[in-house]
Amino acid sequence: MAARKINPWLKVALELGPILIFFATFSRLKDQTVMLGGTAYSGLVVATAGLVLLISLSSFLLWRMTGRLSPMQLVTLVLVIVFGGLSVWLNDARFIKMKPTILYVLFAAILGFGLMRGRSYLALVMEEAVPLQEQGWMILTRRLTVFFAVLAIANEVIWRTMSDQAWVNFKTFGLTAAIFVFFMAQGSLFKRYEIASKDQ
Repeated sequence: MAARKINPWLKVALELGPILIFFATFSRLKDQTVMLGGTAYSGLVVATAGLVLLISLSSFLLWRMTGRLSPMQLVTLVLVIVFGGLSVWLNDARFIKMKPTILYVLFAAILGFGLMRGRSYLALVMEEAVPLQEQGWMILTRRLTVFFAVLAIANEVIWRTMSDQAWVNFKTFGLTAAIFVFFMAQGSLFKRYEIASKDQ
């Protein structure tokens, strides 16, 4: 079933709003300890609790308005709930820090498995939006598989060796910027392997 169209700005707000609020909450509470029910929580854990609630709400609203969630949105929602929930329940921020690693390893593994079978699983979810020749899809899938693996390694290095602030900055802005730059850098590939419209 095709997704219903909604205002693109509203879609962006629902997708990026929770992570920006997470960043703002952490920035405000990063040097504080919040007491809840007799337990002390760090600012990062409190911000994570808010992220879990907001991601759940925004995903529900997107589903109600469009009629579907993309595979990436679904996987992100599940991982945020599971690892964010563990961070809050166990009062240990390491779980939410591991979430991007697991997300990108999972994506790299799925795409890599498809490549070993001689298929581009990326094309299965994106070919309607980006019509490319089969060779173009295979090249893009190989590049994206490596890219996701690099992001997973970068996340591990940053959260294990740097401050909470550095990791939150990386998660909020670094990952988004890296994905944007990656796809912008594929412009020549899109142009070379695009499938021309039959109407032209």
